[in-house]
Amino acid sequence: MVTNKKEAFEQEDQDLANLAKALAHPARIAILKELARRQTCICGEIVEVLPLAQSTVSQHLKELLQAGLIKGTVDGKKSCYCINQEAFRQFDQTLKTFFAVTIANECC
Repeated sequence: MVTNKKEAFEQEDQDLANLAKALAHPARIAILKELARRQTCICGEIVEVLPLAQSTVSQHLKELLQAGLIKGTVDGKKSCYCINQEAFRQFDQTLKTFFAVTIANECC
C-alpha cells in the first residue's frame, strides 16, 4: 500500500511547508504586496498592475486562496480579494517559532 510521505511529518511542519510553497512565486508575492498596499478588497485591478494574463493571475489567486493567505468572494464574473490577516498572524508566529528553534543551536 502506497502512503503519502507528507503524512509522516507533523501537521505544523506540513502547514508551514504549504504556506512557504504558496509564497514561492514572485507573482504571488506581488499580489500580496498589492493587496496589503491597498488595505481593502480589490477585484479586477490586480490584473492591471501585474505583467501577467488574467488566467495566470487567477491561477495565482487560487493558490493563495487555497493556502488561506487571502480571502475572496466571487459574484458571477466579479471576484474580490483581500489579505487574510489572521492567517498572516499565525504564519508569522509559526515562522518565529521555527526560526527560534532552528537558529538556537549553532554549529560549525
